Amino acid sequence: MEIRIGVQHSAREVTLETEHTAEEVRERVAAAIADGSLLQLDDAKGRTVLVPGEKIAFVEIGAQKAGPLGFAAR
Repeated sequence: MEIRIGVQHSAREVTLETEHTAEEVRERVAAAIADGSLLQLDDAKGRTVLVPGEKIAFVEIGAQKAGPLGFAAR
């Protein structure tokens, strides 16, 4: 699923594809904002994204990715 994170005082958003569930992302964001800790998310390529909880402006959680469409190669 695609996650977009707005960071205060930054013109660019952080965008990543992750295997985390929407509920897990919501819980991590809520905890980071509540106690000012780092929001840590792992992307689909194995990278880790860290955002300070007090700097989060918004988080947009996209829909789960559907499986690929088309014909299978034979």
